[in-house]
Amino acid sequence: MFDTLLIANRGEIACRVIRTARAMGLRTVAVYSDADRDARHAQLADTALRLGAGPARDSYLNIERVIDACRRSGAGAVHPGYGFLSENADFARACREAGIVFVGPTPEAIDALGHKAAAKQLAERIGVPCLPGYSGAAQDNQTLLREARRIGAPLMIKASAGGGGRGMRRCDDVGDTASVTQLIESARAEALASFGNAALLLERLVEQARHVELQVFGDTQGSAVHLGERDCSTQRRNQKILEEAPAPGVSAELRERMGAAAVKLVREVGYVGAGTVEFLLTPDGEFHFLEMNTRLQVEHPVTEAITGLDLVEWQLRIARGEPLPLAQQQIRWQGHAIEARLCAEDAFNGFAPQAGRVLHWSVPAGEGIRIDHGLVAQPEIAPYYDSMIAKLIAYGADRDQARGRLLRALAGSAVLGLRTNRDYLMQALSAPAFAKPELATRWLGEASAAWLPRLPDARWAAVAATLLLHRRSRVFGPLALFSSSGRRDTPLRLAVDDKLFELRLSYRSGEPVRVSVADAQFDIEVRSDDGHQVQLIVDGAHDAALCWLQGHDGWLDAGGICAAFVDRSQAPPEVDDPEGHGLIASRMHGQLVKLAVEVGQRVRKGEFMLAIEAMKMEHRIEAPLDGTVVELGASAGTQVSPGKLLVRIEADAA
Repeated sequence: MFDTLLIANRGEIACRVIRTARAMGLRTVAVYSDADRDARHAQLADTALRLGAGPARDSYLNIERVIDACRRSGAGAVHPGYGFLSENADFARACREAGIVFVGPTPEAIDALGHKAAAKQLAERIGVPCLPGYSGAAQDNQTLLREARRIGAPLMIKASAGGGGRGMRRCDDVGDTASVTQLIESARAEALASFGNAALLLERLVEQARHVELQVFGDTQGSAVHLGERDCSTQRRNQKILEEAPAPGVSAELRERMGAAAVKLVREVGYVGAGTVEFLLTPDGEFHFLEMNTRLQVEHPVTEAITGLDLVEWQLRIARGEPLPLAQQQIRWQGHAIEARLCAEDAFNGFAPQAGRVLHWSVPAGEGIRIDHGLVAQPEIAPYYDSMIAKLIAYGADRDQARGRLLRALAGSAVLGLRTNRDYLMQALSAPAFAKPELATRWLGEASAAWLPRLPDARWAAVAATLLLHRRSRVFGPLALFSSSGRRDTPLRLAVDDKLFELRLSYRSGEPVRVSVADAQFDIEVRSDDGHQVQLIVDGAHDAALCWLQGHDGWLDAGGICAAFVDRSQAPPEVDDPEGHGLIASRMHGQLVKLAVEVGQRVRKGEFMLAIEAMKMEHRIEAPLDGTVVELGASAGTQVSPGKLLVRIEADAA
């Protein structure tokens, strides 16, 4: 029994665990890094202790410091959340040795199931269906190359430890030795950086398959149940962005068969706590074991929505030695739920992670909507951690209602200061393949290749210009801007990304502002403005916007378009970059981990040049044109930030 719980995590999942632990009467202890000193989870807990510097290896991944925090705080149990140390058998073992309850499976169960290679070997031994592959101990390149050719293409190269799509590479030509070797080494490097374990496994890739997972629980009395399935097929770069429960098209008979296989697997190792058994569901209705996550999943709220259960409460009760709250025949499912992961990333620019201060944010409340987040008023998104900043979960009587509610919730969400994937998520939810649904793990990558971002247009620019005028009138007084004797005209030049809007504003006190942009004209009236939330009338139609403005810089979310803008009315015209596309600058905060070119080297368009590690992902940059490298702005191992020159290429003469 324990009365104090330490949450060895951060962000929304730490806040989520604190909420349930408090409801159960437990005292809560948060831990934080220097980057999270002012984070919401540190403020919510009864006690908060510093672990170390911002990088995870110096804080959330440091086992000794977490155990020491448990001792200092008097915590009798530790909840690992997901990610970080949640599937680390050494951490679970260290907790046991220190007399601390680990809210999760035993170290032996993590060794058996949390490591993909060991789990696959166990599944094969007890008759759970698996795909052809290799999960052996020999990890040299020659062995992996030989096994890849035996299995055949298409092939997935996967990290044996961890999850989240990291350390995964697709291979379509197992006969190309150089290409396969490069993919192996790239996957190995990302696996080592993400999980501290470079081991890989190989697996035959099945086209048009679905990713369906079963939520399982086991207790200390030897009982085990499943809580139904989730469909996680909507992925980009092998990372889930939309998850739902139940999985569309999965019959009661198929659910029973997959559930029986999942429960058989966890019973084999005497599994205790929450876990997720992941299957690949092929077009012919057959399922194959992929891996098991020996922890709570990011997407657990959709299961909570359709079962009415609190999975964190189940975890804590089981950790206290209590039996499973329900038997298998008592578990019921009702309705449908879909979760979207709102991330700080530029979805239409290579999913470049964004780091920095969020100037203002807003997420809606509404029927059937749940928002899980760890945001304070103006949070700092650190470059050291995952890019997810919030989860939006919609529940409805059926899938269409849940999808509609989630679309409306996303449309009503705004984050000013950083780019997010909101518009990408909305396009995914609206896509025919998702709406029908016709799901497979590759559908999103194929469909989104043709998607374009919603860019600021004349109407958006007119609203931004009007708000600039309105905010300045509040600072300098209306008489400084408005004339009582007649209309006044003001030219304005707004820069939005690489586009320049030339506007003219005509106004008189007590009347709407008339804004001319090229051939368009708008009459705009600001009805209310609290400094962020704005109510407008544009050409007689009521509208709402979210705006942040400081000096000449601003962010505006209006009409479903969110972007930054700069007032360049007093600035001289900018000169085009004489190097054209030969200048390659960083789009993110991160570490330059690979540099494959040097000054004087000839490169061809599409040739790999360098890789940046940011938010636990490796981002590869290729040459945009044929030419010669004439300048390097950074060396391997250095930290880079957005706008930092990386490489300058002098293009070949036409």
